[in-house]
Amino acid sequence: MELEVGKIYEGKVTGITKFGAFVELDKNTTGMVHISEVANTFVSEIKDHINEGETLKVKVLSLGDDGKISLSIKKALPAPPRKNVRQGDDRGRRDNKNSAPREKKSFVRSGSFEKRPPQDFSKNPPPVYDPSANSGNADFEDMLSRFKASSDEKLSDIKRITDNKRRSPSRRK
Repeated sequence: MELEVGKIYEGKVTGITKFGAFVELDKNTTGMVHISEVANTFVSEIKDHINEGETLKVKVLSLGDDGKISLSIKKALPAPPRKNVRQGDDRGRRDNKNSAPREKKSFVRSGSFEKRPPQDFSKNPPPVYDPSANSGNADFEDMLSRFKASSDEKLSDIKRITDNKRRSPSRRK
């Protein structure tokens, strides 16, 4: 029998192993169906899908130079109908070029946040840069030193808050 790659033939299962099944196409020609080519679903045991002595249709995938014939059962079967899981639901899909996808919902992080009392700015107002305050008397070094002082205060506040979060016993679970 002269085999052609891509054609479907009928054969008889002559042996089953862990990795595949051997199918006899005629008296002198035997090919192997790998376990991944048995069914369209995951196959852990070939014996659950085919039995020895069973006649079935196989498609020739390749003919090796060393005489090996690679076969497939799942490619010889008609393609399974595709299930549309979300019928009537268009979550972000576009059915035609003019329709827009659905808006994505924004993610809101849930969890406990540190409760702090509101800050009283009447005693210690936050530093605000006021260009009119620079009447020409202050030079660049003075402005730079004030900026560094305010940024050091802000950094120390941030470090204090993050250190408290790391030491919090409620976060150790």
